[in-house]
This record gives sequence, C-alpha cells and structure tokens, in this order.
Amino acid sequence: MNKCRNTDHPHCTFWVAPGQHACEGGHRQGAPAPALQSGYEVLSAVRNARAPQAAVVETPAEPSYERLATPVRVRPQLRISGFDPRAAGGRQTLKIELRGMPDNCGSRLAVQLASDLIPHGATRQQFVRSVDGDWCPVFVEFSSRDREHGQYQIATEVLSQLPGQPARKWECTFVILVPRLDATLTEIHRIFLSTHKNVRVMADDASIARVAGQGGQSMDIDVTARNAGIAHVDLTAPQGKIDMGFTTIAWDEDLIEIDMPRSGAAHPHPSRAASFVNAAPEAGAQRHVRLFALDECVFGRFELVEPEAHALLHHYTQDGIDTAGLTRRLSGRHAVIRRGTQGFEIEDVSRYGILLDGVWPGKHKPVALRLGMRIELSASIKGIAVLEVTGLMPHGVILHRIDEGARAECFIVLAPDTHPGFPLRRVQTTPQAGALPLLFHLDGGFWHLDALTGKETALAPTVQMDKLSRVAPHTRFASDAYPESWIIRTNGVARDTVTAAPTFDLA
Repeated sequence: MNKCRNTDHPHCTFWVAPGQHACEGGHRQGAPAPALQSGYEVLSAVRNARAPQAAVVETPAEPSYERLATPVRVRPQLRISGFDPRAAGGRQTLKIELRGMPDNCGSRLAVQLASDLIPHGATRQQFVRSVDGDWCPVFVEFSSRDREHGQYQIATEVLSQLPGQPARKWECTFVILVPRLDATLTEIHRIFLSTHKNVRVMADDASIARVAGQGGQSMDIDVTARNAGIAHVDLTAPQGKIDMGFTTIAWDEDLIEIDMPRSGAAHPHPSRAASFVNAAPEAGAQRHVRLFALDECVFGRFELVEPEAHALLHHYTQDGIDTAGLTRRLSGRHAVIRRGTQGFEIEDVSRYGILLDGVWPGKHKPVALRLGMRIELSASIKGIAVLEVTGLMPHGVILHRIDEGARAECFIVLAPDTHPGFPLRRVQTTPQAGALPLLFHLDGGFWHLDALTGKETALAPTVQMDKLSRVAPHTRFASDAYPESWIIRTNGVARDTVTAAPTFDLA
C-alpha cells in the first residue's frame, strides 16, 4: 500500500492499493517512484559507471551433473584377514575375500596361490558366486614351523574362463612375515608395516596404537586395529581380572588384470596326451616321455582295445615287455593322480592295491605326493610296475620307472590350461628329472618353456625339436601318448589308425 502521489493533491491521505491507478479519493496516480537503494548498491552503480566498457561475458551454462552421477570405478581387490604374525611357528589360516570383480566374469573363478609357506609350493581353489552376487571366501592354511624368519611372498592368480570368450586373468602378490620366536610386537610392526604411527586407541592404515594403564579400577577400553594396523595394550592391574581380545591383521590388495598373450587363440596342435619319442636314447634317457594334461590322470593296465586308463603300464622283464604275464595283475584303473588343494596327490582305486614307500595307504584315500616317493603297483606282488616321484612343480609332476622299464618310458602329468609363470619357482626335481625339458599345457596344447630366456614354443609334430633346450637329439614330438601301439604296417607304409595320416615309425 502506498500513499497518494498526485501532485495536484499534495495533502491527500488516501492509500493506493497495489495495481490500482487511482487512490480512494479518485486522484489519478503517476509513474511509480523508484525504489530506494542502499549505500552499497549506490557505490556499486557508481563504480560500474566509471569502469570502461568490457567485452560482453557470456553467462555460464547450466552445470552438468552427469559426471557426478557416474558411479565411481571399483577396482578388483583381495581382502586378506586372519593373519597374526605373533603366532610364530604355529598353524595359521588366511581368509581371502574377493571384491569389486566385473559382472561379466564367470560365476566360478579359479584362484591359485603360490608360496614357499604353502605345502608343495602352491594350492588351487575356487571363488564361487552366491545367489545375492557376493563371492564366498576361501581359506588357505599354512604353517611357519621350522621356517626361517623373514618375509615370504604369496603370488595370487585369479582366472575367469567363460565358454566362447577369451580367458581373463588377475594377479597380485602380497607379503607375509614370519617373525622370530622372541620378536616383540614393536619389532613385528616395524618390519612388517614399515611405517610407525601412534594413533591414540584406533590403529588404521598401517599404524600402531598403544594403550597403557595402571591401577585396580574397572576399565572398559575399546581398541580397534584396521587395515594392517596393530594395537598394543599394556595394562598393569594388581587386583582383579583382565579380559583382553586381540584383533588380527587385515588388509586389501589390488588385483591387476593382465593381458593373456594367447587368449582365445587356438593352439596349432591341440591335444591332451602326447609324447616325446627318442630314436636313439643315450645312457639314462628314456625312449618315450609320456605327456598328459588332465584333471585326473588314471594309471592302469595296458589294453590295446578300449583301455580304461590314460597312462598304460606293462610289466617289464629283462627280455622286454611281458604282455600276458604279470601285466594282468594290474587293474584297468589302478591309481589316479590329480591336483588337490595341497598339491598333486595319488589315490588307490584298484582291486590289487598300491604301496607308497612300502605302505598301503588304503583304498580311496588320497595321499600327497612328495619328492622321492616310491609307488609300487600292485601291493600283492612286488615289482610289476614301480615308479618314483622325481619332480614336483606347481603345475605338474614327473614320474620315472625304476624297474626293468626304466629305459622305456617316464611320465609327465601336467595341470591342463595352466601357465607356471616365469621364472619357474618352487620346483623340486632330481637330476634325472632336471634334465627333461620344461613343459606346460595351455590353450588346449603343450608348450615348451626355455628356462633361461622364457621363450615359449607351441609343440607340434612339425617343430624342430633340436632347437629346443633340454631336448635330447633324435627326438620327435608325437600327438599321441602311445604312438608305437597305434601303428599298422600296410605295404611298408606306416599309418596312424586314428588320423589315417602317413607317419614314420621310429619306435
């Protein structure tokens, strides 16, 4: 409401309602008076009038919130918990959780952990996705008993393989400390965490928290150690009882996805069973090196027609193969060698039994293989077929015959589609197995690995074997584990009954 502003009636006291052009007395109103400005507005107007005319500045566009709405990228991580370095010389269990994996990976992911702390050098497990999309944790057990104190690496590989899609692989390496038996908590912290921070009661991000108190009064202290932090509580109470609970160390490790050099690429000569055939073996060498890349490799009696096993065994005498004698005392399926959680293991599945270092392990009771273990098939009659574990690797096992068939053959059982990494570590071999070439199986076929340069060569019958390291002269690669048994002579031409392709009988 404003008063009447008619100049002809300066003493009019009527009010003018907003929007009306005349007061209650009928006096017409002129243009509205300008609103009063504050001192700050007046000064600003003066400054703007004195300032030179600048270029016209465009009004900034409306801010975009699309970037803010974009979800933050979550990197794949391993959450490791349950580690307590104070349990020196004892048994420990690591809880490993998987986080941040992409949605387009498989519902089952193979994880392999390799370390000198783990029995047999490596263990292989699986992450399984639950109904709500989370990953069930896996547990890894190890013991630091009789281990030299220091830091031990644990190399971790996570592999995703979907049908019709290239394999994806993530890797990370974390460190576990095995302290001295008399190491204090402060020494453990300084060595393992490499940083030293005092954070009142909460230890977070590789820090240490110390709490010290005296007196017999009741105390209720909440001490938290997170993300590789250590909490040290030292209470001296002359009276009463102190209940203390310590948390274990836990931390996160980033998983880095690496390129798979041969992802989705077919092997030039895919096979799950093959052999090296030496036409002129030297002293101590074998005529046939049988290669198998199977989840379960079955050893059993040799049968030319419809064999039940993969590794087919004869009984050898001084005169050669005895096909009709003691060979019949081997079961069609006698023993199974597979890769278990604690390394490669053997299981008796026969009716005649096996002896491991002279002791029958019992039927259907897997036993972990160890270097130098003597395997006798069977338990009732000795000397039919005797094998010795001459090589243990994270991805395979090597077996040599130590009976009359020692010059005839040896066996290499590999984990299928598994790359051992380079340089190859945690390998236990005897001199006899150390002379054999380093092999692995990947992309459906066998590969040769040069121990010095790391060069990988796909094995096929057309490869020049004399160019490969540790391969004896006069050696050829055959695409069958028993090429000498599938040859039929017709008019002097040797033909493979499986592929019907001409071959040369060097056996």
